[in-house]
Amino acid sequence: MPLIINGSPAPVPHDPRVSLLDLLRESLHLPGTKKGCDQGACGACTVLVDGERILSCLALAVQYEGREITTVEGLAGENGLHPMQEAFIVHDGFQCGYCTPGQICSATGMAAEVRRGVPSHVSADLTADVALTREELQERMSGNLCRCGAHNGIIDAIRDVLETRETAV
Repeated sequence: MPLIINGSPAPVPHDPRVSLLDLLRESLHLPGTKKGCDQGACGACTVLVDGERILSCLALAVQYEGREITTVEGLAGENGLHPMQEAFIVHDGFQCGYCTPGQICSATGMAAEVRRGVPSHVSADLTADVALTREELQERMSGNLCRCGAHNGIIDAIRDVLETRETAV
């Protein structure tokens, strides 16, 4: 059973030691997913698997046989950019752009978590709807580092999507 990457089947690598990140970048030529630390500490390699965010540098490709993997290249639809991609542009949520694909994939996965009511470490009431404070969003995105200092634009972009474009995400 193949992997499903951005809606298209892709063969499972013959070598079971190949990381999902290396498969995406080196075998499938999808350069959007970045190799940052290669240790799961920076978030540059974040992709979505069945809508949930994972660190592809820590995942073996064979673990995801038959599952839907979405990279930043797969977020855009027939009608243009994904709302999160648009918001990052509008709010200047990037500088060098290296972390941006991972930030966008992580934010998209995080939006789904918020819709499901998943609390974070800083959620005050675990039974209430999640209040999307700046602190809440920063905590939820803390696994994605930006060395350029575009954090304010990143948080503003995410808030924009979650508050005004929710139905499109």
